[in-house]
Amino acid sequence: MESQRNTPHKYDAEFKAEALKLVLEDNRTIREVESSLGITHGVLKGWLQKHRDQQNPAIARQGSAEAELKQLRKENEQLRREREILKKAVAIFSTDPHRYSGS
Repeated sequence: MESQRNTPHKYDAEFKAEALKLVLEDNRTIREVESSLGITHGVLKGWLQKHRDQQNPAIARQGSAEAELKQLRKENEQLRREREILKKAVAIFSTDPHRYSGS
């Protein structure tokens, strides 16, 4: 006999909608709804996030835009540090060009 714990469940759209309604309209907690409907822990939270993203796509885009901005700022700071190192290297090699050549 195969354990149901390891078997992923497939929930239809109507079931998901009803579960979301219990949280959004009936003010029941996510854990309470998951427990009463036999939904794997954490699944309903994902459905809820997806539902909210679909209801307000601007918020979903804002989250990805913030992550992109953070990454770009990090890259910008790295490039600034590299530029400063190169400026110092140019200054060193410019003072006495023959010092570092083999001639």
